[in-house]
Amino acid sequence: MRKQSLKKAAALAISVMCMAGVFTGCGNNKSNNSSGDNANTDAKLTGSITAAGSSALKPLVDDAADLFNEKHPDVNITIDAGGSGEGLKQVAEGTVNIGNSDVEAAEKLDASKASQLVDHKVCVVTMAPIVNKDVTAGGVKNLTKQQLTDIFTGKITNWKEVGGADESIVLITRPESSGTRATFKKYALGGATEASNKSMETDDSGVLLQNVKTTKGAIGYVALSYLTKDAGVDTVSLDGVAPTLENTYSGKYPVWTYEHMYTKGTPNETTQKFLDYIMSDEYGKKMESLGYGVSSKMQVKEH
Repeated sequence: MRKQSLKKAAALAISVMCMAGVFTGCGNNKSNNSSGDNANTDAKLTGSITAAGSSALKPLVDDAADLFNEKHPDVNITIDAGGSGEGLKQVAEGTVNIGNSDVEAAEKLDASKASQLVDHKVCVVTMAPIVNKDVTAGGVKNLTKQQLTDIFTGKITNWKEVGGADESIVLITRPESSGTRATFKKYALGGATEASNKSMETDDSGVLLQNVKTTKGAIGYVALSYLTKDAGVDTVSLDGVAPTLENTYSGKYPVWTYEHMYTKGTPNETTQKFLDYIMSDEYGKKMESLGYGVSSKMQVKEH
């Protein structure tokens, strides 16, 4: 009886030891899996992002890229301008990850190409007429919508015709591929066709601003993002309303549009993370300081 009891006790001890080993093994497996999950979660974001298009949107994308790189230094981001039409063309062809545009893709591409693109509306942009400082010194600080239209269509060619000095008007114009030009034509000129000054035509907003600054009697237009600091030019009110974010939010100032960042189909993980960051509440706090409007603040959603 004693021998049997000893045998039973030994068997029970061995069984307990085996069970402990099993549980220990399970515990180790769970720990290993957990470490693997954390490794995946904390994995560094890598890859490259290429974008091209709207010069009006470029300052925002440049700034967001710099801040995004602080969080993800192993991501390489290249951003070019070239105009909305060029950006849309390149993203449709698959040569860039993102096409930045002031206008909807359907306005620049045929339906079959536009249908392949995914629209990411990132902010609101306001376009402002700008003039050389000698124009405002001569007395022109406000224009009616009709006067502005007549100036950009070439019907009015001297500032004295709108209450200014006897000085020739010099148009600093943009190419037809420009989304900024399309926005200005639609909302500032009532759809009228803008005259082209080929000798000073550019879709680089920085170059355009510099041309207005250094050319007597010049007029052009840029996004407010180029006017957050003293740019050496003056803005002109339209029908008594100044081009400001506050007037854009309220609907008083009409020359604005949504800015788009298009991808061809669903973006890859790295590109999606960048888009998510630009549209996040965290980055939204920076937009207004850069001259862009936060979409949720618009009191008038369409115009």
